[in-house]
Amino acid sequence: MVVVKWTHIINGLVIAIILGLILGILTSWGDILGYLIATIYVGYSVNGDYMNGAIHGAIVGAVAAVIVLILSLIGLSALFTDVAVVSGLVAVVTVLIIAIIIGGIIGAIGGIIGGLIKSKS
Repeated sequence: MVVVKWTHIINGLVIAIILGLILGILTSWGDILGYLIATIYVGYSVNGDYMNGAIHGAIVGAVAAVIVLILSLIGLSALFTDVAVVSGLVAVVTVLIIAIIIGGIIGAIGGIIGGLIKSKS
């Protein structure tokens, strides 16, 4: 049974959001790198096996992806027009679902890496 450690998840979320926004501005794949770095930290800090790190990392990756997507859309909201509201809403929901899936997968991978690093040291 996995016990969710919320302090590590909140720390990882803060790291993932900051790195995701900063690195996302610098490169097109920087947000994914930010999620990976943050979830490696979370997987390392939860003091469990790789499965515990994967679950914590997936939570951090999925939630951070949603938050960074919302912050990015707020920044891009000036580009939306009245004509594209319905199609924009469909696109936002689609991108949101994809962001949750990709963020969760990247987070789980980072959590596994962090858990394996912790078990080796």
